[in-house]
Amino acid sequence: HPQRMITASEIRNVINRGEIIEEYPEDSRGHSALLLGISQNKRSIHVVCSPKNDYLAIITAYIPDTGEWSEDYRRRK
Repeated sequence: HPQRMITASEIRNVINRGEIIEEYPEDSRGHSALLLGISQNKRSIHVVCSPKNDYLAIITAYIPDTGEWSEDYRRRK
């Protein structure tokens, strides 16, 4: 599914310009957060990341499913 591929620049854009929509303070990988951002071609992207002392760990990035998320992709159904 090439249309679901996410580039490194899209992930950087979400991290730099996106908004935190969920936080996971008790995550086993350490405190993490779900960010929502919009790519240059107007698609919504979710990125889960966890700040560490020396780096930002990117846990996952995906295109949110309309069946699982609200219309604006900010709330789970």
